[in-house]
Amino acid sequence: MRFRAFTYLSPFIIYVGAFNAFMVTGWQVWIPLFYAWIAVPLLELFIPPDSRNLSATEEELARKDRTYDIILYIVVVLQYAALIKFLFAMANDSMSWFDIIGRVWVMGMLCGVFGINAGHELGHRNSSLERTLAKCMLLTSQYMHFYIEHNKGHHKRVATPVDPSSARYNEWVYAFYFRSIIHSYISAWQIAVADTRKKNKPVLSFYNEMIRFTIVQLAFVATILVIFGWLVTIYYLVAAGIGITLLETVNYIEHYGLQRKQMGDGKYERAMPAHSWNSDHVIGRLMLFELSRHSDHHFLASRKYQVLRHHDESPQMPTGYPGMMILALVPPVWFKVMNKKIAELQ
Repeated sequence: MRFRAFTYLSPFIIYVGAFNAFMVTGWQVWIPLFYAWIAVPLLELFIPPDSRNLSATEEELARKDRTYDIILYIVVVLQYAALIKFLFAMANDSMSWFDIIGRVWVMGMLCGVFGINAGHELGHRNSSLERTLAKCMLLTSQYMHFYIEHNKGHHKRVATPVDPSSARYNEWVYAFYFRSIIHSYISAWQIAVADTRKKNKPVLSFYNEMIRFTIVQLAFVATILVIFGWLVTIYYLVAAGIGITLLETVNYIEHYGLQRKQMGDGKYERAMPAHSWNSDHVIGRLMLFELSRHSDHHFLASRKYQVLRHHDESPQMPTGYPGMMILALVPPVWFKVMNKKIAELQ
């Protein structure tokens, strides 16, 4: 079982390539992007998915194995190391626009694959330390409100018309970006305000978590501005925006066109594995810390990434997350593939 834990070091392939991209120029800058968005999707077209689950004994051993947690803690440190390296490199290196664009995209990919993804996993933990680390990771993409809205909003409203992070049938991904980003931010404020009032505390105070998040994020950007200047700050904000876009693309593919039934009392049925798209394609699973086994994640959000399960009743994506994200960017092709699968489900 200990060997299995080390298979989750595969995301570090992207990290090593990304860190190297901040030290070189020319075509080498683009290697991690080629690996993530061309090599991996092509490989997953030919490597069959693996739907096997751990046995009860194996799952218990994996759940208690701290190696899986330590890997996430290492990711937190490495994410900040990469960001610092990126900022210094962008401030001091002589680069072409080709290099600048490549490096910004690479940093943006780290914000999505490392920052937000690991932050998402840690944000579901019970430990206050791990939840703090989750917020630190989301800070690198200026998306700390995700911690509030995802845990207290999305998981309650998933696959319903009132959830901004659930893509509707025939909704273009580009329209979804605006709807999800804007309404998720508003939802996070609404949730934070309601939580503050429940504590009988002033809404306009540090007891309001969204106010704390906003101050921290502004201070973070201001620090970068003072140390590295306005141009590098713009590079950073563009990279953070790319990370946010990657997250929202993942949100789009995870629940596209799936709806929970509304009961007689106006409430919705419990979120079940059938309400999230699942992918058992191995490379994507390892690269994203099992995020693609999303059906089980919504069925039991407290389950750690290393023990997420396959459910036979969950709808299956035709390929892994990287390939599906690319497919989503071409709406006519996306609709042709996914609307057919939805029709088969019905």
